[in-house]
Amino acid sequence: MNVAYWIVAALLAVMYLYAGGKKVVQSKEQLQPMMGWVDRVPMPLVRTIGVLELLGAAGLILPPLTGIAPWLAVAAAIGLFLIQVGGIALHLSRGEARLIGLNIVLLAAAGAAVWLGTTWL
Repeated sequence: MNVAYWIVAALLAVMYLYAGGKKVVQSKEQLQPMMGWVDRVPMPLVRTIGVLELLGAAGLILPPLTGIAPWLAVAAAIGLFLIQVGGIALHLSRGEARLIGLNIVLLAAAGAAVWLGTTWL
C-alpha cells in the first residue's frame, strides 16, 4: 500500500502543480486555449481553484513525507476529489460531456489516494 500511495500521490501532485500553477500565474487569455471554461468563470475563482490545487498537491506529499499530521494527505485527496466533481459538473453544464475524460481519471486517482491514505497512513 505504501508504494501504491506514493505512486498515485506523486502523479496527482505533478498534475495539480502544473494545472494549479497555470491557473495562478497566467491570464485569462493565456488559459483560454487549454481551459475554455475560464470564459464563464470569474478570474478570482479560477485563481482560487489554482491555489486549492497547489495546496492539495502539497498536502498529498508533505504530511506523509515529514510524518507531521499525515491525516492531512487524506484531507487533501478528498479536496482534490471534490475539485474534480466540480469540474465534471461545470463541463456537463456547458454541454462538454466529451471533455470530462481527464476529470474522470483525476477523480478516480484522487479516490484511490483517499482509499490508500486511509488504509496506510
